[in-house]
Amino acid sequence: MKFLPRSIPHDTVTALQEQGLAAFWAQLYAARGIGSAAELDYALSRLLPPASLKGADTAAQWLAEALEQGQRVCVVADYDCDGATACTLALKGLEMLGAEAGQIDYLVPNRIQDGYGLTPSIAQRVHDSGAQVLLTVDNGIASVDGVRHARALGLTVLITDHHLPADELPDAHAIVNPNQPGCPFASKNLAGVGVMFYVLLALRSLLRERGIFTAQTQPRLDALLPLVALGTVADVVPLDANNRLLVAQGLERIRAGRLPVGMLALFETSQRTWAKASTQDLAFGLAPRLNAAGRLTDMTIGIECLRTDDASRAQELAAMLDDINRKRRELESDMRIQAQAIAERLCADTGAHHTQPPAAISVFDEGFHEGVVGIVASRLKDQFHRPAFVFAPSAAAPDIGTLKGSGRSIAGFHLRDALDLLAKRHPQVLEKFGGHAMAAGCSIRQEHFALFQQAMAEIAREWLHASDLQGMLLTDGALPAQARTLEHAQAIGRCVWGQGFAAPLFSEELEVLDQRILAGKHSALKLLHHGQMVDAIWFGHNSPLPRTAHLAYRLEVNEWQQRKQLRFVIEGCEAPAAC
Repeated sequence: MKFLPRSIPHDTVTALQEQGLAAFWAQLYAARGIGSAAELDYALSRLLPPASLKGADTAAQWLAEALEQGQRVCVVADYDCDGATACTLALKGLEMLGAEAGQIDYLVPNRIQDGYGLTPSIAQRVHDSGAQVLLTVDNGIASVDGVRHARALGLTVLITDHHLPADELPDAHAIVNPNQPGCPFASKNLAGVGVMFYVLLALRSLLRERGIFTAQTQPRLDALLPLVALGTVADVVPLDANNRLLVAQGLERIRAGRLPVGMLALFETSQRTWAKASTQDLAFGLAPRLNAAGRLTDMTIGIECLRTDDASRAQELAAMLDDINRKRRELESDMRIQAQAIAERLCADTGAHHTQPPAAISVFDEGFHEGVVGIVASRLKDQFHRPAFVFAPSAAAPDIGTLKGSGRSIAGFHLRDALDLLAKRHPQVLEKFGGHAMAAGCSIRQEHFALFQQAMAEIAREWLHASDLQGMLLTDGALPAQARTLEHAQAIGRCVWGQGFAAPLFSEELEVLDQRILAGKHSALKLLHHGQMVDAIWFGHNSPLPRTAHLAYRLEVNEWQQRKQLRFVIEGCEAPAAC
C-alpha cells in the first residue's frame, strides 16, 4: 500500500480562511476541490432547479393527467437500496400530491426470477394488474424491448433513471435521466432516488401553476429527503455539490427525528443512533439491510418497511431485514474465501510468484450465488486493486448455462465503457450489460467465460498503467497536534462525506506503544502522537506491527459506558511487509 498526499492549492486555502474557515478545515476542503465557502452552504434554496432536468416537465404532465383522470400508476423499481428508496419516495410523493387510495401501486422484479429492469414480461404484469401508467425508478434507460412491449399494450411509459444510456434509447412517453443526450442538468451524478425527487418537484410546480396548490397549501416534499439521502449514499454516486446538499438536508431531518418510522426501525436494528446520524450510518448500517433483501429474497420487504406508518410493523420488517442480512454475510464470507483462492491461482498462472495478478480479475464458480456477486467483486477489487468481476450461475436460466456477473472498478477504468468495448470486439460474448464507471453487470453463457476473462484483462492492460494498479490511499498528511481533539472528530462525523468527497484520512509515522488482538481478528493499539498516547483500532488486521509504522487513520468518537473518547481508526500501513 502506498500513501499519496492530496494536492492542497495554497491560494485556495488562504481564500477559504479569509472567508472565515479555520486553517484545519480550509486545508481539508481545498484538497477536495472546494473553492469557496459558499459551496458548503447546503440550504435548500441552492438546489439545482428541476426545470433544467430534461424530461422532468414532460413526465410531470403525464403524471398530472394520471392523477386528474384517476388512472392507475404502477411503479417498477430496481431491487437495490436506491431502487427501494426511489420507489417509496414515488409512492409517498404521489400520495402527497393527490393520488387517491389504491391509485398507486408498485412492482419489483425478482433478481433471480426476473432479472434486471423493465423486461417485456414485467410490462405484461403491469398491464395485467390494471395499471394505465408505468413509471420506472432507477431503471429503464436500457429497456428498449420492455418499453416497446408496454407501449404495444397501451401503457403510458415514463422512465426515471440515472444509469448511462446505450446508443438506442427506449421509445417512452418521457425519459428523465441527467445522463441522456441533450440534458443540460448540471449534476450528472443524481442517484435514481434523486431523479424521482426532481420529478416530484416538477409535478408539484405544475400542479401549483394549475391552481391545485398554492405556495401555502402545497405539500412539503422536503419531508422525503431522508429517503433521498439514504438512496444517494447507498448507491455510491459521486457526492458533487448538489448531491451533498440533498444528503445534508436529509441528515438534518433524520437528526431532528423527522424520518419515516421504517428508517427509524432500521437505525435501531443496526444499533445506530438517528440523533447523530452520519453518512457512515446510512452506508454501513441501513443500506446493507435493505440491499440484502434484494440480493437474497424480495425487496418488497424493504419497500414495505420504508413506506409503512405503523411503528410495530416497521420493527417487525426491520427485524426480518436484519435476519436476511445476517444470512447474506455468512454467504458472502464463504464466497469471498473461494473467490480469493481462485484469484490467487490466477496470480500464480502469470508465473510471477503470486505478485502480479491480471490487470482485471474475473472469477466464476458453479457454487456461487448471484445475489452477492457484486459484494464479492468489491472485496476482490479492494484486495488486489484491480477491476474485478464475479460470475454465478443464473438461477432463472440454469438449464441453458447463463451466468450473471457483477463488476467493481478502480479509478481510471470505466467499467461500462470496458464492457461496451468488449461487446464490440467479441459480439458473441455479452448477452446484455449495463452500469456505471465503477460498477456494472452483465450476462454471458458459461462457455464464453474464459473469453470474457481474457478479453477484460486485455482491455485493462491497454487502459491502465502500472501505477494505476498499485494500491494507493489518498491522505491528508499528518494530523496537527492541536487538531487531535474530540471536538474535531465530532465535527467530521457531522459532515457529508462519500464517493468523490472522501472523509479526512491522515497519515504519518507513529510509535506503537502497545498492541493486542481482539476476537482473533482486530488489533487494539496504543499509539504515540506528538507526545500524547492515543487509542487506536485496526479492524480485520491481526498481524503484529513494528515499533514504528507509517499508518493511515481517520478520527472517530468511541463511546463506551456513556464515555466519549477520541480514537484513531487505522485504514492502512505503507510498508505491508512490516505491517
